[in-house]
Amino acid sequence: MSQYFQVHPDNPQRRLISNAVQMIRKGAVVAYPTDSAYALGCHLEDKKALDRIRRIRQVDNKHNFTLMCRDLSEISIYAKVDNACYRMLNNCTPGPYTFILPGTREVPRRLLHPKRRTIGLRIPDNKVTLALLEELCEPLMTSTLILPGETMPMIDAEVIRDRLERQVDLIIDGGHCGIDPTTVVDMTGDIPEVVRHGRGDTLPFETE
Repeated sequence: MSQYFQVHPDNPQRRLISNAVQMIRKGAVVAYPTDSAYALGCHLEDKKALDRIRRIRQVDNKHNFTLMCRDLSEISIYAKVDNACYRMLNNCTPGPYTFILPGTREVPRRLLHPKRRTIGLRIPDNKVTLALLEELCEPLMTSTLILPGETMPMIDAEVIRDRLERQVDLIIDGGHCGIDPTTVVDMTGDIPEVVRHGRGDTLPFETE
């Protein structure tokens, strides 16, 4: 049976956040809210927890995970970011965007795209998630919570508990989330390319 924390969406209780982070560091798989649906997360270096997320989602080892980061300085540890890219990210974060960037050696090899050596990263505009990341002091390895056979992500913690209470270790109820996915922007070329239109405004990445 999973634990269930009801966390205030605007003023997350420090004790609950600290307890959640302790669980993550010990190998827990956590369902948690973001600014774009709920997600499954685990410790960056925890391969067993990563494999559990794959089993829950029923995805193979080619599935792309995202690093959920607390700020731009953390992104720059795990991705190669030049000055122009940094300015663009600075204008759009925190927010509902996933940025594809060249990974650094700090990223576990199993998370990099096997050919392009890229990684997806994002800084969410969600106080519960940011509180978790501040306490953890490193990114969360993350996948959107979409169950097998379904196309829409989960947005209600109570429903998640009904469906997954025996498959995850912790469910963090931070209220309802938006159902739209993030906008995905490939930043590896000379010009940013929007590869998926989602909740985030694409205007900052459009060129004439």
